[in-house]
Amino acid sequence: MNPTPVTILGINAYHGDASASLVIDGRLVAAVEEERFNRIKHWAGFPAESIRWCLAQGGVDPADLGHVAISFDPRANFARRLAFVMRHRPSASALFDRLKRQGRTLSLEDQFARAVGIDRSRLKARFHRIEHHETHVAAGFLISPFDEAAVLSVDGMGDFTSTLTARARGTSWDVLDRVWFPHSIGFLYTAVTMHLGFPYYGDEYKVMGLAPYGEPEFADFFRRLIRPKGDVFELNLDYFTHHKHGIRMNWNDGAPVIEPFLSERFTRELGAPRDPREPTTVRHDNIAKSLQVVTEEILIHLLRRLHARTGCPKVCLTGGVAMNSVANGKITRETLFEDVYIPAGAADNGTSFGAAFHVWNRALGGSRGFVQDHAYWGCESSDDECLAAIREAGLPCETLDDDALLEQTVDLLVAGRVVGWFQGRMEFGARALGNRSLIADPRRADMRDIINLRIKFREKFRPFAPSILEEHVADWFDPAEPAPYMEKVLTIKPEKRELIPAVTHVDASGRLQSVSKRTNPRYHALISRFHQRTGVPVILNTSLNENEPVVRTPVEAISCFLRTDMDALVLGRHLIDRHAPDFPESMCKRVRPD
Repeated sequence: MNPTPVTILGINAYHGDASASLVIDGRLVAAVEEERFNRIKHWAGFPAESIRWCLAQGGVDPADLGHVAISFDPRANFARRLAFVMRHRPSASALFDRLKRQGRTLSLEDQFARAVGIDRSRLKARFHRIEHHETHVAAGFLISPFDEAAVLSVDGMGDFTSTLTARARGTSWDVLDRVWFPHSIGFLYTAVTMHLGFPYYGDEYKVMGLAPYGEPEFADFFRRLIRPKGDVFELNLDYFTHHKHGIRMNWNDGAPVIEPFLSERFTRELGAPRDPREPTTVRHDNIAKSLQVVTEEILIHLLRRLHARTGCPKVCLTGGVAMNSVANGKITRETLFEDVYIPAGAADNGTSFGAAFHVWNRALGGSRGFVQDHAYWGCESSDDECLAAIREAGLPCETLDDDALLEQTVDLLVAGRVVGWFQGRMEFGARALGNRSLIADPRRADMRDIINLRIKFREKFRPFAPSILEEHVADWFDPAEPAPYMEKVLTIKPEKRELIPAVTHVDASGRLQSVSKRTNPRYHALISRFHQRTGVPVILNTSLNENEPVVRTPVEAISCFLRTDMDALVLGRHLIDRHAPDFPESMCKRVRPD
């Protein structure tokens, strides 16, 4: 008789990018963000749909589930919290806001039972609440290929901690340092992002895209706001208000909304914030560049000190600030670390599987054996389901075998068409990695403007990623490092830049995705066919969406196709071409108003 499998559901709830993950006998089976179901970007409530889907994907009866791992613990670091309150005397409204938020997290057992549709008395699962950065460390190290590594977990704030460093070995780690509230490099980047007129949760990547257009004119100003302190750092709190009034974040079962928390001194010295309706100027470019430069200085300081203390040649990065792909691309150049691992879902979304593996390896003593080497853990649709959605929409299509599908898709790309590419299981995390992607020819200098202005309807300055065959990275990028999750920005070699202008940013860099034949054979085959035709082993890749979460279903993909100027859509083996003779004339133009 086979032993009963150990089933662990990980949950990230009431943080941005709410998500769920399922681990069975120490192996990740499913992982998905709630935004993919409710279509609200960075949704921060309870991930009920994600929970139901993960359990169904794993064939787990909720009544038989063994463990539920939750990626925060309201009781963690209580003495530190109390000491802060006594020392800083935050306002009553800040304390009330914090208590109200935490109150929603105390009844998760009841919320879970309602989500899965059973009475709480029937739940057998043991619930584990795990301190936030402990789950980040687990997500970074326990599923890495390293048996021993230094670990840097750095984000905005979680359970009163913004930064944690550790030395990890086997299934355990020793914490070396913590940075406590209110000091946070993530808070600094978020606050300045809002000052630059990007007000929405998760807009920090826009500042990274804007920074290469500027000069570090204000770097010394930002060095007054944040400075190294021993092995870590501290903020100059004269420029902030969150230590007095808290971080006011509202979500109301929606996307998080953060109120500004910069002080009057900040505005007096740097100037008024940009109105989001106004265009960016050279000044804004220079502020973004200065912020990025100083952020990199602090991260490199943390990593150099961490290496000095551990002597480890390998490092795992995790937490929301580990999504700073520009800084990540400089680690091996500017520190003594030789290998860097950053998981898919390094931000709070990944704490769902971090919590699950923390339970498997730490609470239950399970052995390590799973390595996360791809991001394809989400929903998928069969070819029959794709065809049914196409027919329901009343669209013509061709159904092709693999060879013809690749050939005709490459025909479209070299003809300058923009193609939606919907295949297999959906990616986990912020990046489209070849299964829910918009793809195009990177050799066309006008392609970035075409996609930004006619399809994505977004800021003109934002770059697109090059998906490159992993075996050709060394020929095109420096340093020659893999980046399967678009987690690093690397320099494109000088002799290659004019060949791929659509994915070469203004500073000659690219946030690449190295594509593996083993983990995504169809996408690898498509790029290989493009390489055979053009001599370029790269295609332009961006997410298949339009100011919304990445599409999850064929119906959502078709809707995105019809309301934009996308030229074609490939759903599994089915190709829809807007320019085909039998395509309905009434649907030839986008339905989104100008």
